[in-house]
Amino acid sequence: MAVSMESLVQGPQMELFKKNFFFLVNRLKINFPYTNHYTNPGYLLSPVTVQRNICGENMKMMTNSFTVSSTVEIVIMQALCWVHDDLNQVDVGSYVLKVCGQEEVLQNNHCLGSHEHIQNCRKWDTEIKLQLLTFSSMCQNLARTVSVYLITDSLLVIWLNMNNSRIILTISLNLGSLNSENPVQVSMDQLTAAIYDLLRLHASSGGSPADCTQSNRNIKEAWTTTEQLQFTIFAAHGISSNWVSNYEKYYLICSLSYNGKDLFKPIQSKKVGTYKNFFYLIKWDELIIFPIQISQLPLECLLHLTLFGILNQSSGSSPDSNKQRKGPEALVLLSRDGELLWTHLQHENWLEDRVGNSDVDFPSPTFDIVYTTPQVDRSIIQQHNLETLENDIKGKLLDILHRDSSLGLSKEDKAFLWEKRYYCFKHPNCLPKVLASAPNWKRVNLAKTYSLLQEWPPLHPLTALELLDSKFADQEVRSLAVTWIEAISDDELTDLLPQFVQALKYEIYLNSSLVRFLLSRALGNIQIAHNLYWLLRDALHDAQFGARYEHVLGALLSVGGKGLREELLKQTKLVQLLGGVAEKVRQASGSARQVVLQRSMERVQSFFLKNKCRLPLNPSLVAKELNIKSCSFFSSNAVPLKVTMVNADPMGEEINVMFKVGEDLRQDMLALQMIKIMDKIWLKEGLDLRMVIFKCLSTGRDRGMVELVPASDTLRKIQVEYGVTGSFKDKPLAEWLRKYNPSEEEYEKASENFIYSCAGCCVATYVLGICDRHNDNIMLRSTGHMFHIDFGKFLGHAQMFGSFKRDRAPFVLTSDMAYVINGGEKPTIRFQLFVDLCCQAYNLIRKQTNLFLNLLSLMIPSGLPELTSIQDLKYVRDALQPQTTDAEATIFFTRLIESSLGSIATKFNFFIHNLAQLRFSGLPSNDEPILSFSPKTYSFRQDGRIKEVSVFTYHKKYNPDKHYIYVVRILREGQLEPSFVFRTFDEFQELHNKLSIIFPLWKLPGFPNRMVLGRTHIKDVAAKRKIELNSYLQSLMSASTDVAEVTQEKIKMSIFLFSDAGPFSPTPGQIGGAVKLSVSYRNGTLFIMVMHIKDLVTEDGADPNPYVKTYLLPDTHKTSKRKTKISRKTRNPTFNEMLVYSGYSKETLRQRELQLSVLSAESLRENFFLGGITLPLKDFNLRTLLSFLSSSTY
Repeated sequence: MAVSMESLVQGPQMELFKKNFFFLVNRLKINFPYTNHYTNPGYLLSPVTVQRNICGENMKMMTNSFTVSSTVEIVIMQALCWVHDDLNQVDVGSYVLKVCGQEEVLQNNHCLGSHEHIQNCRKWDTEIKLQLLTFSSMCQNLARTVSVYLITDSLLVIWLNMNNSRIILTISLNLGSLNSENPVQVSMDQLTAAIYDLLRLHASSGGSPADCTQSNRNIKEAWTTTEQLQFTIFAAHGISSNWVSNYEKYYLICSLSYNGKDLFKPIQSKKVGTYKNFFYLIKWDELIIFPIQISQLPLECLLHLTLFGILNQSSGSSPDSNKQRKGPEALVLLSRDGELLWTHLQHENWLEDRVGNSDVDFPSPTFDIVYTTPQVDRSIIQQHNLETLENDIKGKLLDILHRDSSLGLSKEDKAFLWEKRYYCFKHPNCLPKVLASAPNWKRVNLAKTYSLLQEWPPLHPLTALELLDSKFADQEVRSLAVTWIEAISDDELTDLLPQFVQALKYEIYLNSSLVRFLLSRALGNIQIAHNLYWLLRDALHDAQFGARYEHVLGALLSVGGKGLREELLKQTKLVQLLGGVAEKVRQASGSARQVVLQRSMERVQSFFLKNKCRLPLNPSLVAKELNIKSCSFFSSNAVPLKVTMVNADPMGEEINVMFKVGEDLRQDMLALQMIKIMDKIWLKEGLDLRMVIFKCLSTGRDRGMVELVPASDTLRKIQVEYGVTGSFKDKPLAEWLRKYNPSEEEYEKASENFIYSCAGCCVATYVLGICDRHNDNIMLRSTGHMFHIDFGKFLGHAQMFGSFKRDRAPFVLTSDMAYVINGGEKPTIRFQLFVDLCCQAYNLIRKQTNLFLNLLSLMIPSGLPELTSIQDLKYVRDALQPQTTDAEATIFFTRLIESSLGSIATKFNFFIHNLAQLRFSGLPSNDEPILSFSPKTYSFRQDGRIKEVSVFTYHKKYNPDKHYIYVVRILREGQLEPSFVFRTFDEFQELHNKLSIIFPLWKLPGFPNRMVLGRTHIKDVAAKRKIELNSYLQSLMSASTDVAEVTQEKIKMSIFLFSDAGPFSPTPGQIGGAVKLSVSYRNGTLFIMVMHIKDLVTEDGADPNPYVKTYLLPDTHKTSKRKTKISRKTRNPTFNEMLVYSGYSKETLRQRELQLSVLSAESLRENFFLGGITLPLKDFNLRTLLSFLSSSTY
């Protein structure tokens, strides 16, 4: 393999940089030997996602049953027991479980259920098929080998740019016998010597005589140098004839920048025309003097030269539009070793046009100017105790520290934070805010800044990611950030690779910590190497940084080995062939497209006759040929192809992908990446919203590949199946699901999938501002999973229809969706579950506001049309409401649900729904307890208040597999002897998950981690969990008395406490129902959050118009009356409204009773009473009162 290092020698600057980069690449090869199986497995590992609620349920797999919490190693051992009598004679570690139909294996040290493949099989309810293989029988064609390594290092191709011509020099090295003592070292020494000889040869041939004597030059430190920075602009060469004909004069804008900001006002050169001497050039020969001393230059400052052309007057342009920017050049002034590059710079390419090169000359003083890094002085750092500050100062500092990011900080905030930085060590995540608040990065202040960094506690990798943004150019900061980021797992890194690739633009040198980190991880993980290749290849089109990406891509191909290079070359060829077919089909007339498609696909088929090829979308999928008869195209504007390929694995299914040309898929990639990260956040917190995550890959400018989700249709296609008027009906979605799920059990499962996935879609599309939503880019799978496609509009950039926004609702939630959620036309309590899921998912994402802002901020330089500046992030920040409480956010999102469901604009956009059919509703109505293991519901009155609860012991059970059950000891008021109940770990997990939904105002104690890695003895795990579960229960009971009074029931009782609360009926009649409240007291204010009401009853059987009214009794003048809004025509209303009582002390409230009434608002008669409840507030500790109160009789 010839390593191409284009433009290695472009003057001493690039010569130095690329020489260091070349040695970095070769050091990586030595540090990752081919003999290390851990870093060179030759096959892909199945990705892992930590999922909090992975339970111990059994699953059938091949000929045996396992639990999803079983480690892969345990499964392998059990499988080997079927064929081996004595496992002591078997090397269990040499076996792997391969996914049938894919070239990937499960990770032995992880549990089955944590693998994304297993999770997808369970999501789609498909059979899990795995193969037990030995390492030796696995296909390892992507592994690096010794022969490839030596061949790679024996050949180097260097492109020398001399007088606009490229010369290829090939250096062949005689490596000698492989039996030498250290052949690798011998080859490296010979290669190093050859490269040095070449560099010296070129330097001596192109340098000035003064360059030859620089070894004896004096050295002067930059910080003592008072000279101003100056240079001479000579000329711009290689001017195209188009420029000569279109532009009259040219000038340069020269500036110095640091951290993306100019250090002073840019300087403009004189305006000159073109000059012809054998070829065209623009000649200035002008001295530029910057008003800054060299001692004031930060190490990472950049010199920017931007060429402007003034259009000819004959072009007819207006005076205000005659300036055309031709492109900037950013030149590094200081080498990585700290030497100021006083030199002659011949730099190629005015970047937009890829023509021309600039000629800049710096003075040649008699000494070398060297930049030295300030010494860290740890003695100047004194960590201060935040508690010693005055209350107002401490409050102001905490307010700044708790803000989601540094984006909204004012100059005063930054100055205050920097002054108080030594009080912030106990809040390590605020480091990006602190560093962003630094007044400057001059050398006189760097010693203190670097000392602060050395003492700062380590950051979480995702927090440290912010330090790779454009705000932080300092190499010490960026290197330390990479050190912290190194703790990230390979799977997490794979998810975040697009941001890391963009962060390369902010690196000053090729030989940087970030480049080393990415190449190192790519060497150890094929999935990372594969994804990094396609991201770098796509970035080659970047006008300003394409050359940098080309060097990194060349390094990746060099270190990756022959097998990976050949595989990536095949994928690139396949993409080129498919791109050609797509272009031909797109340009053909409608009637001829199918013929053109079939004929063009024959050429692609001939490619497969010679090669098997991995899919660029997913390298685990290997295709061996096309199924041409199944290939087709879609009728949308871009006319994308549907490509069907035959799986090379006979146990695999056909591979179906979409290939598009003419559309930029990078924005789709970003939107899907954000949705995938949201889903992982939810799963980590135990909330599985059954999201459909499909892959999308941009393979070049305006082209790419998209995974097709099987067994799915667009909502439009589903609706038109029911005739011309089907789009105006509420039942098509439900009836379509019924067709594919005929049994009641199957339909209920599909409906449940719809409820959960619809909730996830609502939250994700709102947070990301996904617009242009219509029934052709929302899809439904036969299993009930709903998902969105086509993300051409996001961050609130709505599709316009004339001067009107087509997307007027916060997100798409229509009455046919509500019909599926409710299980029919009548509102049910199923919608209340949907609302709770939405609000819980929304609050979980809000806690990660800073992460999403950082990820999007890093993508600003990617060139996406709707993400061009920090201002574009304002939509996401506003959507996430980071400064509000969870309760306020719950109320906010509930109003969004109501607004979306009642949106007239959405109905027009869909052309489907009658406005009169709109109704706000609620979820599946049944009498089952909310906890699956609770046999009934309970109340204080019937069963007594729990005084004490603890995990007493644990017992071993078989059902049929061995597991442990925990004995819970409960002592109630009025009982002399305790009672005992038996609960599994999964039931405790279910309790915790339900509590997080029911109590949005309460921060629950942390639940014990389910994940158990390795071969830990199951009894030891049970003993450890007994302690952890007991601690969890005590936290629930002791957090505050009022919390305990409510939550104690949940150990054994149903979460929905449909309790007898005593009669309260001002009018006779049949009264019933239950109300869900959340009550809290803080800062002298009582907050009553009215959440849901279920199962309301009326005398005439008609649906009421319920609302809630409260009083604090006694109240003779009725000044304490508070009311909610009216919910129309429903027995199961959702309110999520906060009723507030201010100015009441705890002592006053303990003497009051909260009277809550539910009434129906009537227009032609008096409002009538539906039910009520009276709650004595003396029974509650009002410090952090949280409750879920309800009644079946008012």
